[in-house]
Amino acid sequence: MRTVTQPGDCPKTFLLLLLSALAVLCFPITPAFAQKSEKATTYYNRGLQKQEQGDLEGALADYDEAIRLQPRLADAYNNRANIRLQKGDLDGAISDYTKTIELNPRSVEGYFNRGDVLLQKLDYDAAISDFTAAIQIVPQFAMAYNNRGNAKKGKGDVDAAIADYSKAIEFNPRLAIAYYNRGVAQQIKKNNAAAISDYSLAIGVDANFFDAYVNRGQARQAEKAFAEAINDYARANELRPDAGVFYASGTARQAQKDFSGALSDYSNAIKLDPNLAPAYSARAVIETLQEQKAAALEDFERAFALDPSLRATFKEFIERRLGPIRKN
Repeated sequence: MRTVTQPGDCPKTFLLLLLSALAVLCFPITPAFAQKSEKATTYYNRGLQKQEQGDLEGALADYDEAIRLQPRLADAYNNRANIRLQKGDLDGAISDYTKTIELNPRSVEGYFNRGDVLLQKLDYDAAISDFTAAIQIVPQFAMAYNNRGNAKKGKGDVDAAIADYSKAIEFNPRLAIAYYNRGVAQQIKKNNAAAISDYSLAIGVDANFFDAYVNRGQARQAEKAFAEAINDYARANELRPDAGVFYASGTARQAQKDFSGALSDYSNAIKLDPNLAPAYSARAVIETLQEQKAAALEDFERAFALDPSLRATFKEFIERRLGPIRKN
């Protein structure tokens, strides 16, 4: 009726009758909608509480019910997506983040979170698009620049990645991960001095940044700053003992001809990872130099059993130093 009749054209009596009829139609329906919305909010809030408590299945069920009662509840889709992501359901998470964005095109969280999942799936172009959308909504979103940098680096566009990491740092100078990621990009470009500087800045923000110590050690070792590299590896192992880090430290010590220290590092690496073939072969080399023939042969055999390709690498060294060894 409203499309063909203007209220100003109607007699007053007709308007009163019309309003009365509308009242009869509307009042029984409005409380039902309100009740549904209220129930949806209750389930949503309960889902939030369960999610915070780590009850993911319970939270998932509550978000499902909230969405059933109120299908346009964007935050419920977003939170359900977060749980699906935690459970490893990447496609389910993307679907829910997409629904979040459909319902709320200004959902910076929806774009950012979907971008993160797409990055995990190595869909770099789509991830870049989502992080860019998040930045358009919040131009100073430092983590969106950082993560877009990761996507660009994944595509091989290292210079563009460095520009994004720098932008992230501009907006948040305390963002340790951005310094670290820029350091990684500089290391890819073999700009070891710049990488060392960035890793140092990351460590300045976060003194317990394990990966920054490891990578700074590698960059320093590439620059033949072996003592500094060893110090970085030692700090990393204090934070979290790691077989690969002990092995790297061993190679740095070996380059300094600290054979005793290298032997100790390789042995520590093997204790942490008995299947680390290069640690056995490296230890075997030192044992050979120290004329521990039986120990060296045993370590070489163990290395070759774990990684047969190492046999060709050390064939000439072994035959020159130890004589022929049996083939498996």
